[in-house]
Amino acid sequence: MKGRHDLSPEPADGTDGFTLVEALASAVLMAILLGLLATLTGHWMANWKTGFNRVQNADLLGLGIDRIAADLGAAQYVSLGDPDALVFFDGTETSVTFIRSAIGPNAAAGLEIVRLSETEDARGPVLVREQAPFAPVTTAGMNSGTVTFAHPTVLIRPPYHVTFSFAGHDRVWQQNWQNPKTLPDAVRIRVANISIDEPLPVSTAAIIKVNAPASCVTSQGQGDCAPQ
Repeated sequence: MKGRHDLSPEPADGTDGFTLVEALASAVLMAILLGLLATLTGHWMANWKTGFNRVQNADLLGLGIDRIAADLGAAQYVSLGDPDALVFFDGTETSVTFIRSAIGPNAAAGLEIVRLSETEDARGPVLVREQAPFAPVTTAGMNSGTVTFAHPTVLIRPPYHVTFSFAGHDRVWQQNWQNPKTLPDAVRIRVANISIDEPLPVSTAAIIKVNAPASCVTSQGQGDCAPQ
């Protein structure tokens, strides 16, 4: 006879646990659920990555436009060593070369030559900022390619495309500003998507703070500062 506190197991009666069919059914159901979950996660991750890339591209575009506008706004009036006293500024639809105060953690005090120009890479056109130490140079030397630029930095990447236009005192926009005696009053920075070529809301204009020599504010210099 067993005692009240006898803990020995009772004989199995065949009613406990799962049958092999039930175990297989559970495994199949779990596989289906995991497959559905993986499919949903894959779609969600793809959408999340697309949205993240879009936000990242917009942030990088905004930083690039800010850098371009700040550079152009800081352009300095520096005359070339020519009898015609032409200013060191060369602007086309796809590039701008000018002089500004040197910036950067390792930059020495003084001026530097900055070139914003479009070039091609594996993904398409990119806008690159390059710089070189400033040294007196003539128009011939500037156009002959003797200036050696370094430290290229990509500011605008595909799918975005940047073009420039220039306006003087007359407020008429033109695609080129080359060899004038004054700097333009403003430079328009047009940003478009390569695929549709329509201007984006981030397009802006940079106002150049100093676009003529100091003599223009005197009565003796008024004749040399006519609008270009």
